[in-house]
Amino acid sequence: MSKKRYYIIFPAICLLTGALSGFLIRRSVKEVFPQLNKPPLMPPAAVFPAVWAILYFLMGIGMAQVAASGKPGVKKAGAVWAFQLVLNFTWSLLFFNKNAYLTALVCLIILWGMILWMTDEFQKIRPLAGWLQVPYLLWVAFAGYLNAGVWILNS
Repeated sequence: MSKKRYYIIFPAICLLTGALSGFLIRRSVKEVFPQLNKPPLMPPAAVFPAVWAILYFLMGIGMAQVAASGKPGVKKAGAVWAFQLVLNFTWSLLFFNKNAYLTALVCLIILWGMILWMTDEFQKIRPLAGWLQVPYLLWVAFAGYLNAGVWILNS
C-alpha cells in the first residue's frame, strides 16, 4: 500500500467510527441528554461534533504517520490505536444509549489510559504523531469531569 493512502485510510476509519457512533446515539442525544442535570462548564451541544471531528482527524493522522514510518513498533502502536478507538465507540453507547453513567465513566478512565499509552507508542515512532494526541487526552479528561458530573447529578 502506498504510504500516502495511510493519510486517507486512517483518518477515514476514525471519522467513520465517530459518524457511526453519532448515528447510533442520535435519538438519546436529542431526547434524553437535554433532560439531564449537567455540571458547570458543560459546553453547548454544537461544540461536541466539531471537537470530535477534529480529534478523530488527529487520531487518524497520527496513526497514518506511525504506519507510514515503517519503523519497529508500528504493529503494537496500531493495536493500541485500534483498541482505544473501540473503547471510544463503546463509551458513547454506554453513556448515551444505556444511560449507564458510572460504567461509562469507568470506560472513559480506561480509555484515557489507553490514549496515554497510544500517545507514548506514537511518540516513540514519530514524535509529532504523539503530540497530535495531546488535545484528545485533554478533551477526554474534560469529558471525564462531565461524565462524572452527569452521573452524580442524575443518580
